[in-house]
Amino acid sequence: MTSPYDIDEIFPEDAAGAVRLPRRQTGNSPQDLAVTLLADYTLRTRAWLPSAAIVTLLGEAGVSPAGARTAISRLARRGVLEGRRHGRQSSYRLTAAAAGFLIAGGGAIVSPVDGGAPWDEHWTLVAFSLPQAETARRRGLRAQLRWMGYAPLYDGLWVSPRALTAEARAHLERLAHGALTVFRARHVDVGAAGGRAPIDAWDTAAVAAEYDAFIRRWRATRPRVDAGHIAGAEAVRVRTEVMDDYRRLPILDPGLPAPLLPAGWLREPARDLFAAVYDGLAHAAERHVRAVAAGGPARDVRAHTVAELAAGLAD
Repeated sequence: MTSPYDIDEIFPEDAAGAVRLPRRQTGNSPQDLAVTLLADYTLRTRAWLPSAAIVTLLGEAGVSPAGARTAISRLARRGVLEGRRHGRQSSYRLTAAAAGFLIAGGGAIVSPVDGGAPWDEHWTLVAFSLPQAETARRRGLRAQLRWMGYAPLYDGLWVSPRALTAEARAHLERLAHGALTVFRARHVDVGAAGGRAPIDAWDTAAVAAEYDAFIRRWRATRPRVDAGHIAGAEAVRVRTEVMDDYRRLPILDPGLPAPLLPAGWLREPARDLFAAVYDGLAHAAERHVRAVAAGGPARDVRAHTVAELAAGLAD
């Protein structure tokens, strides 16, 4: 199963460009936290935040001042942030390219899974053969396949229950250059010992366990959010944590058609819980970030909701 924190696999083509978002890690690194904070409160407006405000907000999340300043500097070198100075004060904001990537990725993560037409019980199979020496090309192709919802049934044979779209075909042609073959077919169970069905390409039990762990961790928080008992720095911290905890789930979940899923699949309950906590803390967290940013840019600090992010933050 792919790591949910590898940005090269989440945005395989973008990662090689001018913007290099930090690799996701187990736990929250200072760079991860900085990107989440800026995305959660300035993604729509690309507001400038004083570096001192960013350092303070990261400090409230447990990052030392030195660690916060290092994170800001590294994100600027990566092309994620751009800076400006007014006298002795420096400010930073998301670059246009980074904001675009984050809007696209965030929308994909929080959007409900579209049930679409009933599944026709056909599978798309992508078979490819690339020389071992072409490591970058192999990695790019596999990353793109994962991003499109495919999984490896065998080495060099990837499967999906969805038809290959024209956009997906163009992506694959650009990466494979004639080194792959695509089939659309039904699965035939030959009853051979040790045979694998296409659904075996995904570890659905592991994904189900991740959903269950998320719900168990956050269900006690929702009553406190609903009652308005979380405010100030805690609201920002909890909102950041629930986003960081949830956003790996849709990457792990292949979005399989309902007939292929085990009974009691927790995708929707987990998403509903995430939205309740994330949206429920939006106003309290926004007020705190505005207070920390105090001054000119504070009016441009705007927390978005899950629905707004799913819609691409269109006004």
